[in-house]
Parts: sequence; structure tokens; C-alpha cells
Amino acid sequence: MNPVVHFELPYENRERMARFYQSTFGWQLRMLGEEMGNYVVATTATSDAMAGAPAGAINGGFYPRNKDFPAQYPSIVIAVPDVKEAMAKITAAGGKVLGEPMRIPGIGDYVSFFDTEENRVSVLQPLSGHGTA
Repeated sequence: MNPVVHFELPYENRERMARFYQSTFGWQLRMLGEEMGNYVVATTATSDAMAGAPAGAINGGFYPRNKDFPAQYPSIVIAVPDVKEAMAKITAAGGKVLGEPMRIPGIGDYVSFFDTEENRVSVLQPLSGHGTA
């Protein structure tokens, strides 16, 4: 079974979005620079079991809305052992892969797809020995 390991949401105004999620939910947000597409990493739960994080809790991130990208709405990321194999399975099952995998430095290989209901979802092949985001 391949678990959901990450969520993503688009933003129009990075600072406004950060203030909202920090003040409303207490999330820790790490603003990445232009070299990482102005992505914002969201820590919603600690990995320390003693801190009381519920089992199955995931973290996520925010990306700048871009009129040239398809289907920019909340989505999930599913960890897979082999991104190319996952792409073949997605296509065989009636989904549509959106481009080629991209390497996220220090994380792994990532690609988005439309499922059969036109939901944008992504898969991530984590770098070996690396936890998921």
C-alpha cells in the first residue's frame, strides 16, 4: 500500500497565507527561495511520538499559483517505491500523467497526474534512506 505523505495548496499572496495558517493552526512554515520556486514547507505535526502527534499525521506545503499550470487546487502526494512504474500504472488505469518527474533536491522524484475524475494528485519516489516530506 502506498501512503499519503504530503499535501499541497496554491497561494496568491505568500505572506497572507503564512499569517493565516500560522495564527489559525499554529503550523510552522519555512519559506524557500526562488531557487525552489518560492515553495513554503508546512510542518503540521511533529515526528516526535512523545509530542502527541496523531498516527498518520502528514505535513505539506504551499506553492505560488501560476496561470500556466493545470489544476491548481488542494491535492495530496502519495509515496511510491518507483515513480516510473507508478506513472505506467496511472496511465494503464485511465489517469493522465502531467509531464516528466522532477527531482526535488534532498527529497526525491515527483510528478503530478490527473486521476480518472480529473483530480490533480502527485506521486513521490523518496530518495533512498530519506523520510517523506
